[in-house]
Amino acid sequence: MIKTPPPKLLDRMREALRVRRYAIRTEDCYVDWAKRFILFHGKRHPSEMGAAEVNAFLTHLAVEGNVAASTQTQALCAILFLYKAVLTTDPGWLGDVVRAHRPKRLPVVLSREEVRRVIAEMDGAHRLVAQLLYGAGLRLLEALRLRVKDIDWNLNLVMVRAGKGDKDRRTILPRSVRKPLREHLNQVRELHESDLAAGNGSVYMPYALDRKWPGADRQWCWQYVFPSRRLSCDPRSGAVRRHHLDEGAFTRRFREAVKRTNLEKRATPHALRHSFATHLLESGYDIRTIQELLGHADVETTMIYTHVLNKGGRGVDSPLDGL
Repeated sequence: MIKTPPPKLLDRMREALRVRRYAIRTEDCYVDWAKRFILFHGKRHPSEMGAAEVNAFLTHLAVEGNVAASTQTQALCAILFLYKAVLTTDPGWLGDVVRAHRPKRLPVVLSREEVRRVIAEMDGAHRLVAQLLYGAGLRLLEALRLRVKDIDWNLNLVMVRAGKGDKDRRTILPRSVRKPLREHLNQVRELHESDLAAGNGSVYMPYALDRKWPGADRQWCWQYVFPSRRLSCDPRSGAVRRHHLDEGAFTRRFREAVKRTNLEKRATPHALRHSFATHLLESGYDIRTIQELLGHADVETTMIYTHVLNKGGRGVDSPLDGL
């Protein structure tokens, strides 16, 4: 009888991540950090290392790599996952690991006029995505992962499924986007019917729902609102499907739009979500309502937008103006 060799360490790490339903982006990220940690120490096995080696790696990232505190923390989380979930050891040296201090930053917020100018520079599906980021306070991936069934036309609501922290929530569907969004979905439906006629038309289904509901992956209600132009191969199952728009492609389009408007701010797509919250506060909506729309677990996270309103020259008269 031929003995099957045990799976390699990084393969075991991928399996542990998938069992715990980590996103594929997190899976790739954690495995990459574990690999870099091992290579940094000359391919030594992690079971032979401890706090000193982890600290040396994190110090290297900060000093030589000049990475942000959030990146350093991400690397540490990946390494700790490797020890706890894969090697199934509870390292007693956790308290000896130096954790990076993440500085508090105020978000970049655009004015209403700046938002209007940026969105005007975009077109097609990318413009609709930008309108939902600002008009509904969505994160970029939340918008890209919307399914047809997540749009409630009668109640003017958008249902966000498995958002950050794997939480669901409801937010508003802007009235001004209803007509262009319907026209967009008519085009998407034609594309879907074309895929079905060609023997394709399936979409990724979460939590193995394609086995629970056979054929549901080809139903119209499960299709992405913003599908990709091309079919792609699922890296896990190998199935050929039509995925949603690429996050990087949208980000590039957004940066180009910002550049054309000559904004003197370092605006990313997430700035539209920050602007959504800030402008609601300016309009007099209460902080708890905004917290619910944004999906923040703690109101303290939402309170940062009050600092945006009250500091940096807003609400305070300079003493120079009184001279």
